[in-house]
Amino acid sequence: MASQELVKRLNQTIENIPDFPIDGIQFKDISTIFLDHQLYKDVIADFVQFSKGKIDAVCGIESRGYLFGVAIASALEVPFILIRKAGKLPPPVISESYDLEYGSAVIETREGQIEKGQRILIHDDLLATGGTTEAAAKLVEKQGAEVSQFSFLIGLKDLKGDEKLKKFNAEIYRTLEY
Repeated sequence: MASQELVKRLNQTIENIPDFPIDGIQFKDISTIFLDHQLYKDVIADFVQFSKGKIDAVCGIESRGYLFGVAIASALEVPFILIRKAGKLPPPVISESYDLEYGSAVIETREGQIEKGQRILIHDDLLATGGTTEAAAKLVEKQGAEVSQFSFLIGLKDLKGDEKLKKFNAEIYRTLEY
């Protein structure tokens, strides 16, 4: 768990934007973290402490999962693997579809970048309903790797995203929870 000091600094830094992108939504603008290089480094160090020695690669979910995921992988000296929206990666790709509120979506990763038996950390900036992250985990498992951890800067507990992830028997880490 993040230190109380780090949580306090993040809560003082992250801007709350009411009624964005629609009425009733309280948007958490994390872009302010990137204005403070020391805070960013401390967030990365917190994620690294959670994962050190427990993973072989980091998969980041497009696009905000890259903001911290690349730095986490670099600090841990493990590969970083992109998980992207369909059609953004050259073939060959492995795909996984998932349901949205209205319709469905597809995410992909390049075939051969996730190795059989690897212990994978899946990282994204926000855990809401868990649908995209669940699809990412299925994508990892399709390739014979193990999802050993999930990490998020923010978890929205009322949306119960953890429920979709429990079946993977992986550690779930949220720096902040609202």
